[in-house]
Amino acid sequence: MPTANTSSHSARWARRETTEAVEDYVKAIYTLGQRDSPVTINAIAARLGVSAASASAMVRKLDQRGLAVHPAYGGVGLTDAGEHVALEVLRHHRLLELYLAEALGMPWDRVHEEAEILEHVLSDELEEIISAKLGHPTIDPHGDPIPARDGKFHEPATDSFADLGAGAQGVFVRVSDSEPAMLRYLSERGISPGDSFEVVERQPFGGPLFVRFGSEVHVLGGDLAAAMRAEVRR
Repeated sequence: MPTANTSSHSARWARRETTEAVEDYVKAIYTLGQRDSPVTINAIAARLGVSAASASAMVRKLDQRGLAVHPAYGGVGLTDAGEHVALEVLRHHRLLELYLAEALGMPWDRVHEEAEILEHVLSDELEEIISAKLGHPTIDPHGDPIPARDGKFHEPATDSFADLGAGAQGVFVRVSDSEPAMLRYLSERGISPGDSFEVVERQPFGGPLFVRFGSEVHVLGGDLAAAMRAEVRR
């Protein structure tokens, strides 16, 4: 996985020249790029809940500002400057999610929406205070890595639960924070990142997984399994 390779000063300077819309787009492009390649206009539009025409127009603006590239017949990518902005916004977002969950006791299915708003107004000074208060954490409540102040972070290789077969064992490490209902489903069953698991059964033709967490077997539907990731014991 890529890491930022320039100074935090240049990253923060670039972010001061952005708007909330620009930050939302570069973050979306970066996040999609970690999971799918190439990143398409339609995928960006779907993630942000806008029309393909609106997404295409914004990508052109990002290209003009030197934050993204979109070659003909190719996917959308970020320049170094665009990636630096995305990582800074992600750092704010994930620190805020963890602070809201740990310090304020907010349920993990609600912190994403709040962080989406606050990430754009969090100052550098308050960011560092929050980070220090939390012990300079490296993962957020959903298992996503928190970039360090210089933009660097470690993201270990993981497997989607949707790709696991019967008998697979490991540790549940990460889940998408974009669907609160899925997070509530997991929370109600006492399942969270860090839990060990074993796939007991996999139904054919895209059917659900039956997965043991602790002493209980739980059913994970296709969409939920695709949103969850694991470090699998080989």
